[in-house]
Amino acid sequence: MLVIYDTHARQKREFVPLNPNEVRMYVCGMTVYDRCHIGHARVMVVFDMVTRYLRERGYQVTYVRNITDIDDKIIARAAQNKESIQALTERFITAMHDDAAALGCQPPDLEPRATESVDDMVTMIQTLIDRGHAYRADNGDVYFDVSTFDRYGELSGRHLEDLRAGARVEVDEAKSDPLDFVLWKAAKPGDPSWPAPFGSGRPGWHIECSAMSTRALGNHFDIHGGGQDLQFPHHENEIAQSECATGCHYVNYWMHNGFVRINEEKMSKSLGNFFTVAEVMARYHPEVIRFFILNSHYRSPLNYSEQNLDAARTSLTRWYTALKDAPVGGQPIEAVLSNFHEVMCDDFNTPEALALVFEQITELNRLKTSEQADERARAADHAATLQAMGRILNLGQGDAEAFLRWAPESAAGNGLDDAAIEQKIAERTAARKNKDFATSDRIRDELQAAGVILEDSAGVTTWRRG
Repeated sequence: MLVIYDTHARQKREFVPLNPNEVRMYVCGMTVYDRCHIGHARVMVVFDMVTRYLRERGYQVTYVRNITDIDDKIIARAAQNKESIQALTERFITAMHDDAAALGCQPPDLEPRATESVDDMVTMIQTLIDRGHAYRADNGDVYFDVSTFDRYGELSGRHLEDLRAGARVEVDEAKSDPLDFVLWKAAKPGDPSWPAPFGSGRPGWHIECSAMSTRALGNHFDIHGGGQDLQFPHHENEIAQSECATGCHYVNYWMHNGFVRINEEKMSKSLGNFFTVAEVMARYHPEVIRFFILNSHYRSPLNYSEQNLDAARTSLTRWYTALKDAPVGGQPIEAVLSNFHEVMCDDFNTPEALALVFEQITELNRLKTSEQADERARAADHAATLQAMGRILNLGQGDAEAFLRWAPESAAGNGLDDAAIEQKIAERTAARKNKDFATSDRIRDELQAAGVILEDSAGVTTWRRG
């Protein structure tokens, strides 16, 4: 039985899809005005893992993740760069796709863009106006009337009175209530705009996801996901406008991944304390970043530090080292896989799943070096089990030697590319053959100082980066 923690219910619930063996899931995507940071990477990796595991369980999954390609920040950044909005967004959409692929994430099944969905947003806004849930203010903006939805605040557990007391109204806003939120922004000179019955303009942020999710998945679907920071007000507003426009219950399960934190603060672009995925991938193999993300439960805070990334690299190095010379042809051990699925079915508990993975690594290392033939033969089954678990998480599936020899960009230009290392190993091999052990030891020490570890076995020297 698969259970998922539902943010709305504030508890784990048995997962029962609306249609048997079919899952419809929508995840809030990126606003493409800059490179993705590690917080975005967490969203991509977490919901890639969720999608992969649901498919492993036999579900037909439709995974939708939107792209916000029109927004105040996008308009401001394009103006700052003196480039068109389309040029800016296309550049960062390409970069986002590159980052996601490097992190081992499959593309979503559908990736609607806000600018391609404006007609759906206009239709939804007009429906809200017609039903008395929205109004056009004196400044031409259209607002959602929060007072018309009596369940507002349920998702985040907030009360209208408390929200109203802490609400701020911008000088240029003309809304009737501080909690009302904008659905449509009236056209301004120089800004992109679209025609609408209630006046030319462009959509507010919240309406985008309601229009795109219901267009792709229907008025009522299974899972809606995103970062914890979107719970309020974005997802709260989505529920209100969607249910008022459609008359249907919007989402059955709300999933929110935890913050990425650095120095006890949430990592974000707005705080200026973020690391882009590209910056981190310049120092760490992309799979190390994926391991680092999955080694924490998706709902827990993820503490970014070089120490934690170094630990992830060490763990993944151990994983690939175990596989590098592991025997093949074995069969996965059903009892181990059963335990793996048991912890994954408990709200996608990847830390516990990885603990089981490393139990297999320990056993594989013991068996493949055993002096007893029957134990060495069993090693192939443990290797197959390790591969089966790794396939579900999309970890440990690459070429072991390529991973172990990967070097960060900072190592470029120091003379220690693969060819240089191979040359030094050849010189060391020649020195050993000539019994020049002083030269042999000097070369080993030089390589070790440069982070290259040599392993001699059966007259053959292999290497990896430490």
